Amino acid sequence: MSDIHPTTGLELRSLIKKSGELELSLAKVTIPEPADDEVVVKVEATPINPSDLGLLLGPADVTTASASGSGDGIVVTAKVPAQSLPFLAARLDQSLPVGNEGAGTVVKAGTSEAAQALKGKTVSMIGGAMYAQYRLIKARDCQALPAGTTAAEGASWFVNPLTALGMTETMKREDHKALVHTAAASNLGQMLNKICLEDGIGLVNIVRSPAQAKILKEIGARHVVDSTAPTFMDDLVQALVETGATIAFDAIGGGRLAGQILTAMEIAINKTAKEYSRYGSSVHKQVYLYGSLNTAPTEIVRNFGMAWSMGGWLLTPFLQKIGRADQIRLRERVVNSLKTTFASHYTKTISLQEALQLPTIASYAKRATGEKFLINPHKG
Repeated sequence: MSDIHPTTGLELRSLIKKSGELELSLAKVTIPEPADDEVVVKVEATPINPSDLGLLLGPADVTTASASGSGDGIVVTAKVPAQSLPFLAARLDQSLPVGNEGAGTVVKAGTSEAAQALKGKTVSMIGGAMYAQYRLIKARDCQALPAGTTAAEGASWFVNPLTALGMTETMKREDHKALVHTAAASNLGQMLNKICLEDGIGLVNIVRSPAQAKILKEIGARHVVDSTAPTFMDDLVQALVETGATIAFDAIGGGRLAGQILTAMEIAINKTAKEYSRYGSSVHKQVYLYGSLNTAPTEIVRNFGMAWSMGGWLLTPFLQKIGRADQIRLRERVVNSLKTTFASHYTKTISLQEALQLPTIASYAKRATGEKFLINPHKG
């Protein structure tokens, strides 16, 4: 296969059947000629993010996974709980490409000025279907990387960096002065900590182990609270008193943590209240759920008054809301600091074929903090 004129390439596909079975496989696909405003990118690096796993694995029980075939012909199957199928109606029996973001070299370009300007350059991309050897994509969905930046360094330029920046932007737009973040030792959490230190924003980092707390403290985090500590609630309240944080972004989703954060916010606010109200404080407290590391139901005990909200937050709707000019502003900040503030660290680089091996699936399906996989579709 020529890198200059590729005509076919492998692409990872995810299929959930109406019968309740997940099927993962590699498909050989034809690469169309680019239109005037399109380019063909040789994908050299693409990360496995939690948001990718939602499409790749869905609600399948990976403990039931089995594999047949080998190499390019490997096929993985796993059971999907019957109760999940009604929520998947729009995707059933469709073989879907996977991978939100990636980076690589532009090997073909359309005739437009924007497309030609990218020819031969290393670019980052957003737009799905990145777990593939080649990607046909609009030139506007590519970001040229600074000279000396590798595809691996630019592969995670979009989801985590812009999510972290989106959190601080949301905080400002909704008139909060500091924020709380859970699963804070993750790649995204470390980026958010660096942003807040740079911008002088108060941040309360909630982690799930002393080891994770150590990671954040070593990069300068000022307020780190361990949810497994017996003093968790007292520690959290004190951090909220010191920062004044009244908005939180929760990657955990299930369990009691979101409710505990609201409770701690109310206690912290009441420490300086000048008068009592049976309805609780009038200060609005907000928790956004943006992940589902815990898939159990979200439990809340309403002991934090009436001035509160809990809802979902996703990057794409946020970017649509702020408009193109602010999107460009945030994107430029990311690209200018790819090797510092927005640097990503990977546990392992794997091939497309390795991404379908059962031990590897079991590893990345854990969504463990501090463990991030990078796919190089041309590895091997």
